[in-house]
Amino acid sequence: MRRRWKIAATILLVLWIVFVFGVSDLLMLGPRPGPVDAGSARRQFVHANRRAVEVWISRSDWLRRDEAPAGYVLEFCGNATRAEEIAQYVAQRWHRWPVEVWVMNYPGAGGSEGALRLANVAPAALGVYDEVRRRARPNVPIFVEANSFGTTAALCVAARRPVAGCVLHDPVPLRQLIMGRYGWWNLWLVAGTVAWHVPAELDSLENARHISAPAVFILADQDDFVGPRYQRMVLEAYAGETRGFVLDGRHWSSVEGNTALELERQLD
Repeated sequence: MRRRWKIAATILLVLWIVFVFGVSDLLMLGPRPGPVDAGSARRQFVHANRRAVEVWISRSDWLRRDEAPAGYVLEFCGNATRAEEIAQYVAQRWHRWPVEVWVMNYPGAGGSEGALRLANVAPAALGVYDEVRRRARPNVPIFVEANSFGTTAALCVAARRPVAGCVLHDPVPLRQLIMGRYGWWNLWLVAGTVAWHVPAELDSLENARHISAPAVFILADQDDFVGPRYQRMVLEAYAGETRGFVLDGRHWSSVEGNTALELERQLD
């Protein structure tokens, strides 16, 4: 009987390790599989951390075909989103400015090489920024923009590289969210291990404390995934100048109508 208990305990331990160090990455990243229509966005590959990272590039309407960008916007996808889906959308959001938008697929998503792991996000994000900086003319500003999970990558970059500003929609402090929302049902044993597994480079609160660039925050007041109190943790930790507005919507609500006009004013 004792031997059976040992076997059962070993199996449970293995399943727990597989879940924590495997499935947890997939649940947090979860990109849409298969081909995605990128519209007029063009595909580019950047080599970062010895892997090819797929990037989709789109230009704002203000930027002529043969004109060099006056600025760059580096966008990071939210959970379950592919770069192909949003490259044109982001460029349309910045339609009043002559900018070029770069949106990357995380390693393991789309055409990006590597495993779908949280540990691979920061090196890829920093590598894409470095490629944009290499191509940009001197003193051309680079902005980082993101929604939900993507804000962890945006804050990682802004804390380690010079950026002109940040646009952060539903920012998420991963460790605090995992512990606060998912810890109660497992007595914080699984949640604590998953939170510990989040790389230090994606610690949104710590990164926010080291950023001096101005930021526009968009906070959804009915967000049932990343609750408003978690979003405000990032806002309150942010060291640079902040402005923004509260969006009357849920986690997946889009910025449109009057709120889109308000966002344009904030970007100005």
